[in-house]
Amino acid sequence: MLRHLLKLIWKRKTRNLLLLLEISIAFAVVFGVSAFGLRQWQLYKMPLGFDFERVWMVELQAPDWDEIAKAPALVEEFKRLLQAQAEVQQAALVSYAPYTFSSNGNSFVAEGGGNPMDSNPGKNVGSNLLAVSDEFFDTMGQRLLEGRWFGPLDGGTAYTPVVINERLAALLFPGRSAVGQAFSEADLQNPKRRRYRVTGVFEDYRDRGEFMDPVPFMLSRFDAASGLDVPGQLVIKLKPGTPREFEASLSQKLKQLRSHWGYRIAPLAELRGFALRTVLVPLSVVAVVAAFLLLMVAFGLFGVLWQNTTQRIPEIGLRRALGAQAVQIYRQIVAEQVLLSTLAILLALLLLVQLPLTGTWGNALNWTVFGLATLLSMVVIYGVSILCALYPGWQASRLQPAEALHHE
Repeated sequence: MLRHLLKLIWKRKTRNLLLLLEISIAFAVVFGVSAFGLRQWQLYKMPLGFDFERVWMVELQAPDWDEIAKAPALVEEFKRLLQAQAEVQQAALVSYAPYTFSSNGNSFVAEGGGNPMDSNPGKNVGSNLLAVSDEFFDTMGQRLLEGRWFGPLDGGTAYTPVVINERLAALLFPGRSAVGQAFSEADLQNPKRRRYRVTGVFEDYRDRGEFMDPVPFMLSRFDAASGLDVPGQLVIKLKPGTPREFEASLSQKLKQLRSHWGYRIAPLAELRGFALRTVLVPLSVVAVVAAFLLLMVAFGLFGVLWQNTTQRIPEIGLRRALGAQAVQIYRQIVAEQVLLSTLAILLALLLLVQLPLTGTWGNALNWTVFGLATLLSMVVIYGVSILCALYPGWQASRLQPAEALHHE
């Protein structure tokens, strides 16, 4: 049966070629939308690395940034002021809070040439970095995997104490524990380059939210005595039951320290909602456009199948005259379309499989996403193809032999 259907498709290869390309393009479109959506779902299910419930962001908005950058003791005073409020459970300084779409990064290299067993010892590793005060980890509810959080005992050393995530630990110190290891900025010619020592390894920190790809990340200790990396924001964890009206009184308290400064106060839950919408709205638009294109493909496919069936009426009439039953005709029309769709899907997959093989899209198209997107796209394409073949097949099966053989 399969061999017979392949012969029929090959004999009509000129007409079937355009149909084959049309189905292949439709599969690629559905695959692209499915892969993007599945990747976002995969990211959404990954751990954030921090808690956002009952956590607010406070941004210090000085008329001149130098007022903040040159006043490390002043930002500590802001932290103490917030910590003293009865509604505040914990307060911490941070370069930038989650969901603010800020970023800061640099390249680093393990000291001592890296791991001697590494095929590329001393390689540069890019990472996001964030300066935080000692209270940050409790405020954000972070999870430590190895070592310890840094604290007051880590001050006054030549190395800046840091905690890093698993991804950065694996890149800087492959095959060994990162705790206690040292690394520095990658500019080895600069005698003033910063040096760091790892005190602990944490799970992850995706500060841009649920749809952020995991990246190497490090949190360095802010030390007011050094005057370096002065944070311009704070995060505060409120006690349960604190009303939103607390924002007004908090702003008044902040004005007591610097009345000419501005202060932006926002719950992380609200910032998170905005961050989610920035991804979900474009995804919805893309899904609607893809659905519209798929509908157009379905209409075109239906028209082509209808035309093909009409052109094959004499052939169908001859089969009916030779004793073929109506259900056999019906099955043949549908089976031909399923086989044609299979060939189109294989053609598209032959090209699409190159993406995860070459790593063109990195983790955005890993094998899990590729496999699920392929299955989902196959279900959609087969469903559309079968639906489009059902009515022409039913019409063909109703043809009477005499009517079909006399058709002009």
